[in-house]
Formats: sequence, C-alpha cells, structure tokens
Amino acid sequence: MAPRIRHQSLALGLLALLLFCAGVYHQAAIGFDSRFVLFAQEMLRNGPSFFPTTYGEPYADYSGLSTLFIWVLSLPFGQVSSLTAWLPSAIAAAVIVTLMYRLLAPYSTRWALLSIALLLLTNTFITETRAVSLDLMLAAVTFAVFYLGYAADHFAARRRWVMIFALLVLGFWIRGPIGLVIPTGVLCSYLLIELQWRRLLVFGLLASALLAGCIGLMLWLADVSGGPGFLQDVIRMQFMGRMDGSEGSGDLLYYFTSSVGNYALAWPLAVLALIAMALSRPRDTGPASRLVMYCVAAGLIVMIGLSIPQAKKARYVLPMLPMAAIVAAYPFQAAEGRLFAWLRGLIQALCLLIPGSLMVGLLVLRHKFPDEVTHLPSLFVILSLLQAAALTVLLQPRWRDWRAQVLAACAVLALWSFYILQFEPVQRELYDTRTFSQAAFELIEKEPAPLVMHQMGKDAKAIKFMVNIKQDLKPVFTYDTLQLENLKGPAWLMMDRNVYDALQGTAFGALPPVLSGRFDKNDFVLLHLKQGS
Repeated sequence: MAPRIRHQSLALGLLALLLFCAGVYHQAAIGFDSRFVLFAQEMLRNGPSFFPTTYGEPYADYSGLSTLFIWVLSLPFGQVSSLTAWLPSAIAAAVIVTLMYRLLAPYSTRWALLSIALLLLTNTFITETRAVSLDLMLAAVTFAVFYLGYAADHFAARRRWVMIFALLVLGFWIRGPIGLVIPTGVLCSYLLIELQWRRLLVFGLLASALLAGCIGLMLWLADVSGGPGFLQDVIRMQFMGRMDGSEGSGDLLYYFTSSVGNYALAWPLAVLALIAMALSRPRDTGPASRLVMYCVAAGLIVMIGLSIPQAKKARYVLPMLPMAAIVAAYPFQAAEGRLFAWLRGLIQALCLLIPGSLMVGLLVLRHKFPDEVTHLPSLFVILSLLQAAALTVLLQPRWRDWRAQVLAACAVLALWSFYILQFEPVQRELYDTRTFSQAAFELIEKEPAPLVMHQMGKDAKAIKFMVNIKQDLKPVFTYDTLQLENLKGPAWLMMDRNVYDALQGTAFGALPPVLSGRFDKNDFVLLHLKQGS
C-alpha cells in the first residue's frame, strides 16, 4: 500500500473519531447503555473480573472484555463517564472508516469517500457509534478480517494469519460465539469465491477448533466465577437464548424486509446498484467489480447467518453495513452506463436535500413541540451554511470533480449536527433516570433503610436506577401484594405510578408518596414504610 493512502486513511480515521465524540460530556446513561455503565462502575469499585457484575453478582449474558475496555479508559478519571463508555464504540467505528478508505482508495478515492459518507449517513451506525455497542465492535472485527484476507491477495500485503486469528478471539470475547462465527463466515465467503479450496479448508478447521477452545474456556471461567448455577445461566443466555426467539423479532426475513429502513441510505441504494450492475452491458469484470462481488457475498453471509437464530434486532447485522455502503457507492467507480449515471445523480440529489430537509423538520418540530427543540439558533445556522455550501458546489462548474464528495460531506455534517444538537438531548431528557434516582437516594441516605423495588425488573428498570448511584447497593425485589405485606418497616418502596394506583385500598396505597417524578419516560413514586407500619 502506498504511504500516501496509509496517511490519508489515518487522517480520515482521526477526523471520524473526533466527529463521533463531538459534544460528548458527562451525560446520563439511558436505555441499553445503563447496563454496561453499571458493569463498568462495579468493576471500577470492585476490580476486574472475567464476567461483569450487577448487584455484586456475575452477569451471564456477556463476557467481561467490553466492560474491561470501559474500565481501562475510566481509570485515569476515577469514574465512568459517557465519553469513556462510548469511546470503544467510537474507536471501532473509526477503524471501519480507516479500513474502508484503505480498501477502496487504490481503485478510486471518490469511491472510498462516498462509501464512507453513505456509512456515516446510516441511522443505525450513528446511534450505535454514540452508545455502548458490542455489535459495532464486532463490525470492526469482521471488516478487519475481510480487509486482511483481501489485501493479502490484491495489495501484495503479507498474509497475516496470526492477526486474523487474534481478531477472531477478540470477536468471541466481545460478542460470544457469534463474534467468532460471523467474521469466520465472511472470510470463508471470500476464499470460496476465490476458489482457494485448501486455504478455505484449513482456515475453516482452525477456526472451528478455535471456537471450541474459546467455548470451553468460557464455560470453565463461568464455573470458576459463579459455580454450576451460573454455568447453566451462561449456557442458557449466551448459547440457547440466542436461538429461541425470546428477544427481538422472530421473523425469518426480518433483516431483508423490516430492518431495511434502519440501514438507509446504504442498504436500499446497494440493491439499486446491484440491479444496475446486473443490467449493464457489457458487464464489468475488473478488480473493482469483483470486490463488489466479494462484499455482496460477505454481506449476505452476515444477513443469512443471523437470520437463523430466532432472536433478531436491527443492530445485530451491523457487520454487513460497510459492505452495503461499498456496493451502494459503486456507481461512482463505474464510469459507464446510463443506470450508473442515474444512480450517481440520485445519490447527489439526496445529499443536496438533506440539510434543507432537516431545516424544514426543525421548523415543524419547533411549531408542534416548542419545549423540545434545543439549540435552535445555532443548529439552524449550521444547517443553513451547509445547505448554502451544497448549492454553491452544485452551481459552480469548477467544483465538478469534487461535487459528489462535497455534497456528501455537507449531508454528513448536517445529519450528525442534527442528531447531536437536537435528537440526542431530547432523547436523554425523555428517558432520563438520573434526576429521580439521585433525589430518591438522597432521601434514603437521610433515613437509611432497605430499598424495595416493587414490580421493577432486576435486569431492566432497576439497573437504570442503580447506574445513577455511586456506591454498591442491593435492593429487595418484590413482585406481588403478598410479598409487600410481608415487609417490615422501616423501608423505602419504589414503583411505577400505575402500580401504586393499583394498590389503592391496601395499606401501601394509603402511604403518601414522598417523591414523585419522571423515570425512564414513566411516572414513578417513592414511598416510606416506617418502623412498625
């Protein structure tokens, strides 16, 4: 690889990392992030472990590696913040950007930059980059394995089998068995198309042996960490639970139908690009078109492979997104063909319209929800400047060679500005748990007594409370009225307002709320059961 491309890719990766971390400060953890922030908080208080912990007990659904990343980044600060929690995901996303440029720039820098732009314009990529995302980390591992396999054959790079197997191990300890199976399948699809039968057989056997060894080690560590009961939990949650459809959609075609919108623009545009390739005459058979074929095979392996388990969520197929973005931007590499010219025009038109569309959306939001629009003047100025820049580039002939790249850059900056300055603050206000949790814990500290969480899932709402408490705490969990009646005061009771209303006519319904407030987009109350009550 030319040093110029290497340096440019590193610069792009660094710029992407700065974008991914823009505006990150000490934000409250919400949603799925709460679980991993709590893992890291307990690890920071109690030391590293093979499995993360909640309430001081090992948690079976994940290994401790992703938590270890956050723990290491948080050590210098002495606390877990949104920056240290999100940084592993942001670094993984920046790695994908860097490798995408290295993969495509030898053929066309325009193809490389437009592929990166379509990646950055994808909703799921944005939301997962600014969150704790094991799936994004797995996407980086998968794409790195794909890149190393391709570069060894086409860029005269050394065949780095040791690094590939190290990445497979990393994928396993990030995402469990699927974290090793997905990158293995992606590289196998490449070797199969290349007809490298001997390498395919050897690699497949070694990867299978590695998978068996990693599973055996994980189960041994589970037994050591929590005994036979915990071992069964690990088997159920990390192996059997992935297959039974207890979480997420069970629709076999979910990733090909319902989740398409989560991966726009890249996924729909990739389909159009493939149609254009199939209809083009004469058909291109050069190295660039073959790379597209490898990407299509790799993306399909991910989507088909993850369609087999019953549990499905849109973020699970993030490893296919870089491949979809590469295919979607292929019209900027294919110089001939009316369909490709039409697709180039479509993509540029979409990029041109994004800043203006977001401005209109902002004004509509301001009219309908005036209290929920934040940073209106500054965001409107940013979007206006980006729209003006896009129009200038479109109308000035001297920008013709860079028109597509600049339009895409304006669209990326507009969408990320809208997400960071408008969408994210509103989302964090709606799903805030910090305000109620800290106010409740202040009352508990003034009159210490056990905290009872009534009809709050130990692995759901309760974690969103615990993540805002700066010390270890073991609440008591109750799920029905009989368990409540067996409580002896003093105690603090936390519950949803609707649950409290259903207790009217009982002794607990007669207790006046000491604290009321919003908690994770619901109304919650805190009750005080006094001594002898």
